[in-house]
Amino acid sequence: MRKDIHPKYYPDAKFICTCGTGHEWTGGSTQPEIRLVICSKCHPFYTGEQRIVDTAGQVERFRRRFQQFEDHKKEQIDRKEMAAEKAETRFLNQQLLALSLPDRLFQILTEAGYVTVGDIIGVLYDEEEKLMDLEGFGPKSLEQLMEKVENLRQGSGVKV
Repeated sequence: MRKDIHPKYYPDAKFICTCGTGHEWTGGSTQPEIRLVICSKCHPFYTGEQRIVDTAGQVERFRRRFQQFEDHKKEQIDRKEMAAEKAETRFLNQQLLALSLPDRLFQILTEAGYVTVGDIIGVLYDEEEKLMDLEGFGPKSLEQLMEKVENLRQGSGVKV
């Protein structure tokens, strides 16, 4: 070996783990003392303990990004639900004219006090008898009304 080109070798160098176990040992190195972040007393492979070692904050950054993703996803779902509710409200608040009903059927319903599509839907599926009790309103009228409401609903994309 050539002289004066190699670093000084310390056969009794001290290795100290900073993990909190206070584990120290000696060995050979080119430095007199070496401080380690992890050793065989605290490493998950040797201890069998599941522990995340995060020296550069990578795990925390990942968790923050993942939480932002989850929040964004929840926000999108909330926005979609809110848009659906607004669309449903707009649909239900439409005037009977939006249904393009035959004149006779339109006149029967307006005289009975039905003004909006929401008024009609309220009785159409739950209380058909009320509609059938109206003078001049029969099974054919009920069928026409259901068809027109369904067509309008499909056109607006609202689930009622």
